[in-house]
Amino acid sequence: MSAANTPRIALITGGSRGLGRNAAVHLARQGTDVILTYKGNEAEAQAAVREIEALGRRAVALQLDVGDSRGFPAFAERVKAVLASHWQRERFDFLVNNAGMGAHASIAETTEDQFDQLFNVHLKGTFFLTQKLLPLIADGGRIINTSSGLARFSLPGYAAYAAMKGGIEVLTRYMAKELGPRGIAVNTLAPGAIETDFGGGAVRDNAQLNAQVAGLTALGRVGLPDDIGGAVAAMLSEGNGWMNGQRVEVSGGMLL
Repeated sequence: MSAANTPRIALITGGSRGLGRNAAVHLARQGTDVILTYKGNEAEAQAAVREIEALGRRAVALQLDVGDSRGFPAFAERVKAVLASHWQRERFDFLVNNAGMGAHASIAETTEDQFDQLFNVHLKGTFFLTQKLLPLIADGGRIINTSSGLARFSLPGYAAYAAMKGGIEVLTRYMAKELGPRGIAVNTLAPGAIETDFGGGAVRDNAQLNAQVAGLTALGRVGLPDDIGGAVAAMLSEGNGWMNGQRVEVSGGMLL
């Protein structure tokens, strides 16, 4: 399939900001069109669309609350409609389950509401959104699920969040096994600490925390959005189709 004649299409949840937007831009630079989702900030999402279009690619922004699975059937219908109207196609190629939110609380202090919100967005959302989109993913396509370095190493205050990401890593392997007959490869991307507004922007804005994380990282600095966007694009590049069922940590060598 020639990217020049039949461009690949990636659907990126949470693609209007942060790491999702960075990944969308990196993919656009290598010739991939993008459907991105946003939860509430339509203006931000349309700005991301314009940024992708400025790179010569097509892009569409669709509203989606990944934490509310009741909206998934209608969302799948909207995806089907924009595939037909914008690309005259029935399938897209890459699904990047990126949308997420953080929570910092000890096990003793974590509330059921916090736990349920993390579960609904990170684990239940990824499971059932992927389920609803499976008929629209092309055979031979690829899926990236987003985990975290916190699923490998343990830092106090992230137990509930990391437990969901551990579930994502197991889910990825099962998806890879079950979708293998369709030629769909499924992998996990596990970022380390990144300078974004995630979790209130603590890693980015707290100089002491930033220096602490850099000191725990083999490459001697905190990660940047471009580090993750570049990794997503690399994982979805033409030469990586045989990688399947793997956890790829992109942390600069944090806590080795």
